[in-house]
Amino acid sequence: MSLKDHLLARIALEGPMRLDDYMQSCLLHPEWGYYTTRLPFGAKGDFTTAPEISQMFGELVGLSLAQSWLDQGSPAPFTLAELGPGRGTLMADILRACARVPGFLDAAQVHLVEASPSLRALQRETLSGHKVDWHDSVASLPDAPLFLVANEFFDALPIRQFIRQGAGWAERLVGATDGALAFGLGPVAPQPALDHRLEDTRDGDLVELCPLAPKIIESIGGRIKLHGGAALIFDYGDWRALGDTFQAVENHQPTDPLAAPGHADLTAHVDFEALAAACPCAHSRVTPQGVFLERLGITARAQKLAETLSGEALQSHIAAHRRLTHPTEMGNLFKAMGLYQAGQAPPPGTEA
Repeated sequence: MSLKDHLLARIALEGPMRLDDYMQSCLLHPEWGYYTTRLPFGAKGDFTTAPEISQMFGELVGLSLAQSWLDQGSPAPFTLAELGPGRGTLMADILRACARVPGFLDAAQVHLVEASPSLRALQRETLSGHKVDWHDSVASLPDAPLFLVANEFFDALPIRQFIRQGAGWAERLVGATDGALAFGLGPVAPQPALDHRLEDTRDGDLVELCPLAPKIIESIGGRIKLHGGAALIFDYGDWRALGDTFQAVENHQPTDPLAAPGHADLTAHVDFEALAAACPCAHSRVTPQGVFLERLGITARAQKLAETLSGEALQSHIAAHRRLTHPTEMGNLFKAMGLYQAGQAPPPGTEA
């Protein structure tokens, strides 16, 4: 049996399923889920994230968090956390860059929020020189000053989709047609969570909700509000989402999200407005990733690293800098938002 067979049997028994249920099954099913059966990162995987493109990304993210830590009086001990750490590359780069900050590593207690056993094993290998604690969710992070990063984490959280019809909304569901998975619509009904979207939408417009995102932000922001700290969130999306952004990627190419469940990465653009609305602590404006990195001196860092490179390695380095920062690549598509305690400065790079 395949995951597709399992989902079709479930739909035959229970009826069409919500999109967030479908995404959850595709990504994290214990036997056939995408993240439980494969390592999706890098050239041999399905996609590449910023930390895998260049060490410069993690270095600058780490130094931004370290400066926030210094600005807040160097609390010790503190929680240094990452959500969805992938291979562990970003955290490894953060720890290497911050080793130059006096007292930072001695005070840091590293915590990773990761649901995939196979990825945990890879992270354990990457971070073998450090003591690390793993968590299934943000809720179990320590009640302590929290300095956290989440890169391409929120885009993988399951979403629901609704199409406006008058003053109500019809939910987009995953059903079956002629033995294949297919999209359909549920009955029109009020959706109180979307009342504010009646002002900027028309009949037929599609709006997405991510039920888990506000709960996670509330947990992160609550710790920062009470105990201090800062968080940096990087993802593709914008302040307010409109339209269908649900997508699947396999072998670095777009594919049909219903064609082969469990074999492709499923994501959607992040609605940063929804994150900000749920955050109990202060938050920065949304900043394009390229602007964030340039504010922190990525060009100077790139030039320094280039001094020791030549030939193909140099060309690859130049391409990595461009990919991270250029407006037509990741520079504008990806955004950064900082979370911080009221009365403190936002994390460097996210300041207005």
